[in-house]
This record gives sequence, structure tokens and C-alpha cells, in this order.
Amino acid sequence: MANSKLLFLIHILFLSFSTLAEAEPLQSLLKDRNEEEEEKLPFVGVNIGMDVSNLPPASDLVAFLQLQKITHVRIYDANPDILKALSGTKIRVIISVPNNQLLAIGSSNATAASWIDRNVVAYYPQTLIAGISVGDEVLTTVPSSGPLILPAVESLYNALVASNLHQQIKVSTPHAASIILEPFPPSQAYFNQTLVSVILPFLQFLSRTGSPLMMNLYPYYVFMQKKGVVPLDNALFKPLTPNKEMVDPNTLLHYTNVLDAMIDAAYFSMKNLNITDVVVLVTETGWPAKGDSKEPYATRDNADTYNSNLIRHVFDRSGSPLHPETTSSVFIYELFNEDLRAPPVSEANWGLFYGNSTPAYLLHVSGIGTFMANDTTNQTYCIAMDGFDSKTLQAALDWACGPGRANCSEIQPGESCYQPNNVKNHASYAFDSYYQKEGKSQGTCDFKGVAMITTTDPSHGSCIFPGSQKVSNKTKEVVNSTVSSSAGEKFRLKTFNSIKISAIHNILHISLAACLPTLLLVLL
Repeated sequence: MANSKLLFLIHILFLSFSTLAEAEPLQSLLKDRNEEEEEKLPFVGVNIGMDVSNLPPASDLVAFLQLQKITHVRIYDANPDILKALSGTKIRVIISVPNNQLLAIGSSNATAASWIDRNVVAYYPQTLIAGISVGDEVLTTVPSSGPLILPAVESLYNALVASNLHQQIKVSTPHAASIILEPFPPSQAYFNQTLVSVILPFLQFLSRTGSPLMMNLYPYYVFMQKKGVVPLDNALFKPLTPNKEMVDPNTLLHYTNVLDAMIDAAYFSMKNLNITDVVVLVTETGWPAKGDSKEPYATRDNADTYNSNLIRHVFDRSGSPLHPETTSSVFIYELFNEDLRAPPVSEANWGLFYGNSTPAYLLHVSGIGTFMANDTTNQTYCIAMDGFDSKTLQAALDWACGPGRANCSEIQPGESCYQPNNVKNHASYAFDSYYQKEGKSQGTCDFKGVAMITTTDPSHGSCIFPGSQKVSNKTKEVVNSTVSSSAGEKFRLKTFNSIKISAIHNILHISLAACLPTLLLVLL
């Protein structure tokens, strides 16, 4: 009798631990499926240009990308240091073939195969290479190289096939918006007829291989070229009343922003060539934060408005008027200000950040999840920038403490922030006081271009800056403001299956803990 009870107990324990063992692969399977679903969702990535005087080392750059929750990047070459640093991360990268390598790759299958071996096979899958952009705006910048595009993409694609990577890595080439004529209304758009002999077979290649049409689309330039025709609000994704929406007279589709109209112009242009199954990928878009006297609309406020609204638009997943079921993913141009760029001034000011990783301006994208961690309005400060003379800083300091009504008591002699006694230190305190007093709203950290936003607390010693967590949150846990209730709901839904698996574990452990003493008692 005792033996049968013992066997019964062993059988129960065996079944319980078997269930636990089976739950582990199930949890892993659900995780893999969640990741696969995430890959199919529209995303916002960033371009990383290299004309930056103080570009961080590759390892620091990748750590910064992870801190900012950036999951997709595009680089303009196949930089080995960056590709190595991305290894083991979940960041997906599009690498590029520079225009000056088109001839070699387009005219030699061996050269293309060698390029794939050296720049793709050597890193994949540890580094998640998602695509290859072959050249950049070739048809408009070096039109004589146009006939090389198709041979180059086909050679690279064949090399990927040989390595069995053609399903995971797509090959295409980015085009300028100017290859499309008469872009508005979108239904009347068409590709420049002189380019069709190159574009049509290229589109057929994209259709055959499931690759995207890469387009560099800049509403900023559309607005600048057609001021008075295209309202600024349309270019910046600002909410419009119905009477201000652009309406295509042929389709009666309403366009609330310029980017959607540009995307649909590409779809209509492809449709005119009987291509209807190629998706548009926006490889570049953005807005400059600073310009010269001829670029009065290149401002921090406009750059913040455009990029913040762009990010919201993509994560809304509302698609375009022609294709509401398909939301184009976008890459913002660009991550860093490229201060080594030649004039005009705007060329050096498209970045979300300076090369030292401080934000050029603060995006306002609270409520969409964790993308762009610097949208943490609890933890930003306004300080004086380096490189300005004392006279200029003093004038800004006088305004902040005077008409700006900043609280400047702490930078008076004998007070906690008087030392170090220099204009830059005092100006930083005054700037931050004004910025915090104004609720960190757009445009309150400028002071005629001598101030910048930082996420690093400038407090030092006994000098505590007005926005410092050391003052406002001594006993509070700092909460990232980018996570909203709706984002939390999405997170809860996404992890529901994982929670169920965890619950199974807990129930089994509880059941075993509860039943074991009784079973042992029965045996005794």
C-alpha cells in the first residue's frame, strides 16, 4: 500500500515538472513570435552621417542608440567599427554602397560577391543587417551612372542568394523626390519620362524580390520652393481644419500633410508603370533646426514640431490616404548635426543631437512608448553653450534675470551658485531658471542661439539647479514620461501570453507546495 502511494506521489511530481519543462519552450516560442510581429510594424529610424568633428567612438555610439531606444539605423557606407559594435544588439541597420563603387560592383559579379562576403556575411546574423542601399540619389546627382543601378543591385542580390540571405536582407537604392514630376495632386504624378528606361526595370526587380522603393522625401524643401502655395502647417503635420486640407480633385482624397502626399505621389507614379506591389520606404526626411537669413523657417521649434509629429504619425499606423492599410517606415535625417558640412547653415543643422550626444532640441513624443528616451520632460535642463564670448553671454544673462524674470538669487555673491564666478556658469543657472519657470515649453531655451538643452544635471557641489531631481524628487522614484497609459496598455497586451506562462509556473509551484505535505502525511 505504501509503495503504491509512493509511486502515486512520484507520478504527480513527474507530471508537474514535465509541465514546467514544457512551458519554457512555449514561453520562448511566444517571445520569438512577438519579435517577428514587431519586425513587421512600421518604425522610425535615424540616419547616421559621419561629417561630425566630435563623433563618439563606435561602442559609445551604439550604447547611445540603445539608451535612446533607437531600433533602426542607416549608415552611408559599411563602416566595420559600427557593424562590429552593433553585434549582439537588436538594432537593425541598412548599410550602403557609396556612389563611387557602383561601377565596380555593377560590372563584376565577383566584386559584388566579395563586397557581400566582406560587409554582410562577416557580420550577419550577430549584427542585424536589414538592407543594402546601393548608391544615393544617383539618378539626380550622377545621372550618367543611372544605367549602373540595376546591374549593381542584381549582382548584390545574386550574391545574397548564394549566401542564402536574400530573404532577410533587401536591396534597393534611394531616390530624390525630384524624379517624380507633378507630385500634386498625387493622382497626376508620374516619373520623369527620361528616366523610365532605368526606373521601370528597377521597379520590376523590386517587385520580384519584395524590396522597397527607397525615397528621400523632404516637405521642408517643398515648402521652401512653394511658399504661399503650401501652408507651413501642412508641411509640419499640424492639425488642420477640413477647409485647409489639400484635396486631390481626381480621387477626392484629403491630405492633411505634405509627406503623405509625397508618398502617394510615388505610389501613383508606380501604378502608372503597372507596379502595384512595391512598398515605399522613406530613407530620409527631417527638418533643419537652424539656417541663414535665406532660411527663416529652419528653426528649433519647426524642427521639433516636424519630427515630433512625424514620429507620432508613423506610430499611429494610419497609413496614407491612398493606402491607409500601409504605413511607410521612415529614417529621420539625421542623428547628429554634421558640423563639418559646407554652407548653407542648414546643412550642418539637421541633427536631433550634437556630436557630444546632447539634444539639439527636445522632441515632444510623450505617449508613444519608449522611443527617443530624451523625451523625458522631467529631466532636461537649459545651459549656456560653449564657444560664445562673455559679452554675448552677459547680454543673455541680463535679459534672463531682468525681463525674463528668472530667479537669479542663487548666483549672487555668497550664495550657493555664485562659484565658480564666471559669466558662463551664472548664465547657465539663469537660463535653466527661466526654462524651468516657463514649463520647458518650446523656444524657452534659446537666448538668441547661445543656450542648449541637456539631459545631464548641471548641478555641482552645493549648487542645485532649478530643474534638478535632487530638489524636486528626493523621495520620489523618477518615472520616464515617455510611457503613457496607452503605451502601457500595448505593453500589457503584448506580454499577456508571457504572463500566462509565468502564472502557470506560479500555480504549479503553489500547488506542489500545498499538496506535498498532505501527500507525505498520507505516505506516513
